[in-house]
Amino acid sequence: MAFWDQLKQRSQDMSDQLKTKTDQFKNKDFAAGSMAMCALIAAADGTIDADEKRKVAAFITSNDVLSIFPASELQEKFNFYSSKLQSDFDFGKVEAIQTVAKLKKKPDQARAVIQVGIIIGGADGHFDTDEKRVVKEACQAVGIDPSEFDL
Repeated sequence: MAFWDQLKQRSQDMSDQLKTKTDQFKNKDFAAGSMAMCALIAAADGTIDADEKRKVAAFITSNDVLSIFPASELQEKFNFYSSKLQSDFDFGKVEAIQTVAKLKKKPDQARAVIQVGIIIGGADGHFDTDEKRVVKEACQAVGIDPSEFDL
C-alpha cells in the first residue's frame, strides 16, 4: 500500500508542477507529444482496449495542463497515434517516440510529457513494467535520464 500512496503523491506533485507551467506549453508539438505519450502508455502491452481509451479520454478532459487545448483536438491526436500503434505496433511506436522527441530542445515540455505518461500509467493504481519501459524509451528520446523519475 505504501508504494501506491507514494505513486499517487508523486502523480499529484507532478500535476501541480505542470499546472504552474501551463502557458508555456500551448503549442502543437506539446499537444502532439502528450497524446503520443498517452497512446504509448495505452498500447504498452501491445494492445489498446476500450478501458484504456476511456481512461485517456477522462484524463484529457480533467487535466488542467491539457485543458488549454480543445479536448476534441487532443482526442483526435490520441486516436491517430493509437490507430498507428494498433495497425503496426513497432512502426507506430517509432512514430510516437519521434513525436515526443521533437520536444528534446524544450526540456520543460519534454519533462511534462514524461510526467503525463507517468500519470496515465499510474492512473489505474499499477504502473506496470511495459508502461515503465515506454516511458524510459521516451526519456531517452528527449535526452532525460530516466532515473530522474525513479525509472
